[in-house]
Amino acid sequence: MGFFDFMTEDIAIDLGTANTLIIHNDKVVIDSPSIVARDRISGKIIAVGKEANMMQGKTHENIKTIRPLKDGVIADFDASEKMISMFIKSIPALKKKMFTPALRMVVCIPSGITEVEMRAVKESCERVNGKEVYLIHEPMAAAIGIGIDIMQPKGNMIVDIGGGTTEIAVIALGGIVCDKSVKIAGDVFTNDIVYYMRTQHNLFVGESTAEKIKITIGAATDDLETPPDDMSVQGRDLLTGKPKQVEVSYREIAKALDKSIQRIEDAIMETLSQTPPELAADIYNTGIYLAGGGSMLRGLDKRISQKTDLPVYIAEDPLRAVVRGTGMALKNIPKFRSILIK
Repeated sequence: MGFFDFMTEDIAIDLGTANTLIIHNDKVVIDSPSIVARDRISGKIIAVGKEANMMQGKTHENIKTIRPLKDGVIADFDASEKMISMFIKSIPALKKKMFTPALRMVVCIPSGITEVEMRAVKESCERVNGKEVYLIHEPMAAAIGIGIDIMQPKGNMIVDIGGGTTEIAVIALGGIVCDKSVKIAGDVFTNDIVYYMRTQHNLFVGESTAEKIKITIGAATDDLETPPDDMSVQGRDLLTGKPKQVEVSYREIAKALDKSIQRIEDAIMETLSQTPPELAADIYNTGIYLAGGGSMLRGLDKRISQKTDLPVYIAEDPLRAVVRGTGMALKNIPKFRSILIK
C-alpha cells in the first residue's frame, strides 16, 4: 500500500458516556471525561475533558458544560465531533506532525444501538479525518480486553457497566449470541445518590459531588468485609438555604443504589435465561466477567455472584478493558474482520 500507509495513523477509541479513551501506538494516550465547555456567545468550545469537568456545575450563564453522549450514543453531534477532534489533536505523537494524518480508527459502540446512531458515530469520525472507520460492539471489545479468546466455540458472559449503559452479552465463536443493553449504569447511580441525599438528608448536592460519593464510599451491599470510612459531604441545606455538611456511610449509599442494581441483576438473569443450554453449561464453568467503571462498586461482584450462583470476576483495570480490546482489534484487523462493522 506504500505511501498512503506511511501517512496513516492507527487509533482506537472508546467513546463513552462518562469517559473517552484513546489508544495510539499501544498506549492509552487520552483518558478524559467526555465533557466539553462551550462559550454561549461565540459558540466556541473553550475546554474539553478534565478541564471542562472541573467546571461542571460551577458555570455562569455564558459558559455551558455539555456531555455530548447520552446513554452511550451521540446526543449532541456538533459537540461530540469537536470533542473527538480536540482529543485527537492533543495526542502527543500526532502534535509533532505538520498536518493532520489520515486515521484508521476502530471505535466501540453499545450493542443496543440503532442504525442512525451508528451512522452518527461513523460520521463524527470521518469528519476528523478518519479514512477507514471500523466499529466494534462494546461487550466484544471488553471480552478481548479481558483476555478471552472470543473465537473459541465456548460461551463467555460479559457485563460491562459503563456511564450511560450496562451491556450484557453472551459471546461465542466471535459473535454475540444473546445480549441486553439497559440504560442503567454509572449516571443513574449518581442521580440515585443526588435523590437520596435530597430526600434523606435535605441536602442538595451537585452531580460532581454525588460522583465523588459514589467513588469514595459507594457500595452494592451493606455487609462489606472491609467497609470504607464515613464521608463528609457538603452541599446546600434545602430547608435553610445555607451550605451544610453531613456524614454519610456506605450503608446509606448501598440503600440508595439498591433499586438500580436490582434492575441490572434482573437484566443479567434475563440474559442467562435466553442463553442456549450448551453455552449455559460453559458459563457455569467460566462464570461472569465484569468490566467498566460500574464494576468497581464495592461488593457488586459478590452480590451478582449470590444472585446468579456463578463465580464473578472483575477485569483488571476495568475502566480500560474496553479500550484495550478495541486496541487489540485494531492491531489485528484481519483476524477480527468478522466482528468489526465497516
